[in-house]
Amino acid sequence: MTDDWRPRRVAEIRALILRAVPGASEEAKWVKPTNPAGVPTFSHGGLICTVETYADKVKVTFAKGASLSDPAGLFNASLDAGTRRAIDLREHDALDAEAFVALVAEADPAASA
Repeated sequence: MTDDWRPRRVAEIRALILRAVPGASEEAKWVKPTNPAGVPTFSHGGLICTVETYADKVKVTFAKGASLSDPAGLFNASLDAGTRRAIDLREHDALDAEAFVALVAEADPAASA
C-alpha cells in the first residue's frame, strides 16, 4: 500500500484556514459508515468551507464561493454552481498558501458582519 498523502494535505489546509481565521471552529459533519470521520467543516459566524477527502483528491468547498474574488484563480471545481465554489487538490498539486489564506479570510462570515 502506498503512503496516503491526503491526511497531510488536510492538515496543511486546516493550518491555513486557522491562520486566516484564528477564531474559526471545526466540527465533523455528515458522519456515516462509509466516512466514519465525517467531513471537517469550518465556521466563524457561519459556514466558511468544508474539506472532503476522496480517493484521488481533497476538495475544499466554499459555501459562498461564487461571491468571492479569486484573483489567483484557485477555484477549479463547482464553477457552474449557483453559490458555492471549490478547489480540488490532487497529490502533487501546488497550493498558493498566501492566496488561499486571503480567500479564506474573505470567506469569513464574521468579517463581513
